[in-house]
Amino acid sequence: MKIEIATLFPDMCEKVLSESIIGRARKAGLVEIGCRNIRDYTLDKHKKVDDSPYGGGMGMVMMADPVYRCYEAVVKDMGEKPYVIYMSPEGRKLTQQISKEFLSKENLFIICGHYEGLDERVIEEIVDEEISIGDFVLTGGELPALVFVDSVVRMIDGVLSSEECFTEESHYSGLLEYAQYTKPAVWHGKEVPEVLLSGHHENIKKYRARDALSRTRKKRPDMYRKYMRNKDK
Repeated sequence: MKIEIATLFPDMCEKVLSESIIGRARKAGLVEIGCRNIRDYTLDKHKKVDDSPYGGGMGMVMMADPVYRCYEAVVKDMGEKPYVIYMSPEGRKLTQQISKEFLSKENLFIICGHYEGLDERVIEEIVDEEISIGDFVLTGGELPALVFVDSVVRMIDGVLSSEECFTEESHYSGLLEYAQYTKPAVWHGKEVPEVLLSGHHENIKKYRARDALSRTRKKRPDMYRKYMRNKDK
């Protein structure tokens, strides 16, 4: 998978994407991620990429042309049109299931907005889908883009040590994950559930399934109801 991120803050994105699991995946060649500075694609000698909004209003709007020129460069380098995502609070709200959908995409181009947003015309021209990480507004699209990339890349074959590292996590199956414990077996007078110390794998599996169901019912009744409806179909 190849991912290109168009941003005003490429160094910020690189610092995050070069660390930990995603950083190791990049070094291992399991995914290619590039961070492009939108200012590199403006024709303005002062590297200006924004202007005041038509119709008046507070703030500035990112101009269409620098973003489009960045997109053209990405298309040329990839040799084909990538799937274009604009990180926006108006987009489809990101879930684990949506992240799984993007595993089938070979090339992604992610646009990070800033200021009051992006000129609508370039959104209409090149964007395939808008993605949101929640019903709130941030100062820019970089953090949402990093969240989105992490959620997808960690599921690529070979990035994590085993598929179970994400298939048993919260949301993947429609339930929250079962409770986790580690040493010591007794902490502040609280004991790890005995079944987890038994070494009986089938009993542990059954216990964790029950615990996941119970935790979902308690913490996320909306998810629990949806899971039970789907299970009965």
